[in-house]
Amino acid sequence: MGDGEGLNARTQPLVEELVADRKWLRLGVDRGSGGARLVDAGIAARGGLEAGRRVTEIALAGLGRAALVPGDPGATWRWRVAVTTCDPVLACLGSQYAGWLLSGEGDGFFALGSGPGRVLAGREALIRELGLTESADATCLVLETDQRPPDGLVARVAADCGVAPEGLTLILLPTSSLAGTVQIAARVLEVAMHKVHALGFPLSRLVDGAGSAPLPPPSPDFVTAMGRTNDAILFDGEVHLFVTGPEDPARRLARDLPSSSSPDYGRPFAEVFRAYDGDFSRIDPLLFSPARVAVTNVDSGRTFRGGEGDPDALNASFGGGS
Repeated sequence: MGDGEGLNARTQPLVEELVADRKWLRLGVDRGSGGARLVDAGIAARGGLEAGRRVTEIALAGLGRAALVPGDPGATWRWRVAVTTCDPVLACLGSQYAGWLLSGEGDGFFALGSGPGRVLAGREALIRELGLTESADATCLVLETDQRPPDGLVARVAADCGVAPEGLTLILLPTSSLAGTVQIAARVLEVAMHKVHALGFPLSRLVDGAGSAPLPPPSPDFVTAMGRTNDAILFDGEVHLFVTGPEDPARRLARDLPSSSSPDYGRPFAEVFRAYDGDFSRIDPLLFSPARVAVTNVDSGRTFRGGEGDPDALNASFGGGS
């Protein structure tokens, strides 16, 4: 990617707009001791739905749009988070995917980083597989966390990205916050793309994509909040992919992509998480996918569908409603 065309160059104006609107978005913004900029979207600051929507578009590196839209009038949980992108591979896998493991040394801090800074660091096999490289003076990462990262970790992130600490922005969103709830539900297309990759469907045949998931109610309990945001996608997320090539692979993709194809499907995610003693590595990675899928072959014009929603399971996860 040439200068001005990279993911980081595209994202930085969105980051500056977020910071400029920090007062009405209810964000906290300050500089850490090393000079990096920390944006609090739900730890000490209140944050909110619009902050989560904006952060989603930052995580998509400016290649996608996020919106809160009304769904089926008869649904118990009507409001949905909708995402579209002109380049699902680059936006979702190259930027939005939370693939960079960040942990402190002996301080208990742990977070997964998403955003265009992943490309600068190039630490993940996925980034290398996609052939993504670029350099920039400023970058951003989105961290799902309820803690401020330790100064030593922030310094290492800046060094790995090849930027001065002053050029690094870290956006912090707890899972239990309104902003965190939005940005996790908005990963409905991203988790589909990651499973597309895991299933071996050629990424070069992905043309376009759109997805949506219901907006979960937040919970102050971490496991409950995490369960709800995952269940929004597993039990009522929907994705529409547009692909090229032969029809049979598109038909198989529609069959295999839904969350119901996983042996771990069926129980609320918080229950699955507890059953595996909180060990994510023991959970079937192919569980993380939307409930319903449509795959349109743009060469033939035919659409293949798979999966279905489970409103009862969703309602139980979200805590009921009337």
